[in-house]
Amino acid sequence: MKFDIAVVGGGMVGASFALKLAQAGLSVVLLEKHPAKAVSKDDSFDLRISAINRRSETWLRELGAWQLMHPERICVYQQLRAFEQEQPPLDFTAAEIAEPYLGHMVENNQIQAALWQQFPTTLTTLCPATVNSIQHHPDFVSLKTEEHGEIIAKLVIGADGANSQIRQLAGIGSNGWQYQQACMLIHIQTAYPHLEMTWQQFTEQGPRAYLPLPGHDGSLVWYDDANRIAQLAAMSTEQLHREITQHFPQRLGEFTVLKQAWFPLVRSDANQYVKGRVVLMGDAAHTINPLAGQGVNLGFADAQLFAQLLIEAWQKGEDLASQRVLSSYQRQRKIANLTMMSAMDVFYQVFKSELAPVRQIRRLGLALAAKAGPLKAWVGKYAAGVK
Repeated sequence: MKFDIAVVGGGMVGASFALKLAQAGLSVVLLEKHPAKAVSKDDSFDLRISAINRRSETWLRELGAWQLMHPERICVYQQLRAFEQEQPPLDFTAAEIAEPYLGHMVENNQIQAALWQQFPTTLTTLCPATVNSIQHHPDFVSLKTEEHGEIIAKLVIGADGANSQIRQLAGIGSNGWQYQQACMLIHIQTAYPHLEMTWQQFTEQGPRAYLPLPGHDGSLVWYDDANRIAQLAAMSTEQLHREITQHFPQRLGEFTVLKQAWFPLVRSDANQYVKGRVVLMGDAAHTINPLAGQGVNLGFADAQLFAQLLIEAWQKGEDLASQRVLSSYQRQRKIANLTMMSAMDVFYQVFKSELAPVRQIRRLGLALAAKAGPLKAWVGKYAAGVK
């Protein structure tokens, strides 16, 4: 089987990229181990949710996927609050940047399901599909799959997540580290409906955050030492409820714990996004501290830029793997992703430091930021994806 583009990985980023190219008229094959599952409006909320900024929302609307999602399962937020204990909060609001809202909280599985639902018949999906080897040739790449034999494409896209098999088979190294911390996601129901606000409290053990969901549902995010998170994960819901009550702000009010899951915090960055005719995007290329919820937004930005470059090249009859196209993608996205990753690392380290001088600078910084005017508005626009 021969195609213009072979996309390995049908998650949110890979599916959006494959869909965009197929809609433009390129021949695309998507290889994925597990098909996306349909989401009913009455299903319980999934633990994995993302803060979708305005730029990502526009991308999903252009693809026709946003319109297919259940609106009653999407939660808009107009305010983002950051604070330390006994310190005045720093608020970013939609009104300050003259926008109707900052973004939406959306379940990952609903985004993926909507993208798959939008796939045209011209987009070939091979599922399940397992890639065993990659062979590079001057004009194409050959993928050997366990279930479907040989796949030939002018370009292969690795969008298969943080443990990318495509990255490994292509011989692309990566650097990074574990933060010696972990993150727990806890789905709760509150005694009151959400207030269209997401907040984050900074502590010396790590942030505590609240992500609103429709109605009375919400998601708590607890960062802490990996051993501590593992200990919390082993508790009963009653024990975990007591721990949350003791360690989260009183503003949470009454709540019920429904389910939880946790994962270690890891940063990784591929040494290169391009090797021959193999290109990486999303978590296959970079993973970031989830502190500001920018992970999937960065992945969508990868997909959006590379799709634009490829479609323009294809319309001009240019080689899809031309140096101009591939180097432009790598240069622009590596700079943008490394900038965000480094900013989040600095932010993370400063706000978990126990050193008294750092605490003083941190508190002064929050106070100054609250009065920063134009600078604060610029940061708010950047976070909302309108800058």
